[in-house]
Amino acid sequence: MKYNIETTDESNTRDIAKKIGLKMQAGDVILLEGDLGAGKTTFTKGLAEGLEIPQMVKSPTFTIVREYTKGRIPLYHMDVYRLENAEDDLGLDEYFQGDGVSVVEWAHFIEQDLPADYIRITLKHLTENTRAMEIEPVGARYEALCSEVFGE
Repeated sequence: MKYNIETTDESNTRDIAKKIGLKMQAGDVILLEGDLGAGKTTFTKGLAEGLEIPQMVKSPTFTIVREYTKGRIPLYHMDVYRLENAEDDLGLDEYFQGDGVSVVEWAHFIEQDLPADYIRITLKHLTENTRAMEIEPVGARYEALCSEVFGE
């Protein structure tokens, strides 16, 4: 089942992400897709609030992975856009199976390295302030989590 939500501003996007973050456990994975400026980092900021991470979340564009280790659970925020043609083992499974929550922007570039279960969130511009958010849970754990957060 997919959940389609329209957000009207950044705080609305952050609130939705925070609700998801409150339910996250170590080893959880969220895949974020969307054009530049669609709200991927804004979503991650809200998720970090749900994980009780006090640090300011910034885009990992130039670092590939930003680690936020203070909070209820660590957050590993990845931007794999520049890894599109990478053929080496990237070692990302250590994050996916580790002690934190992994958020992967542009995940379609590393499809072969992704775990079997995750939540895929696609953000699209509708207007200057309005976004369409499609949330697709893959796997029983994430289906139950999304059902709990968004109802059926």
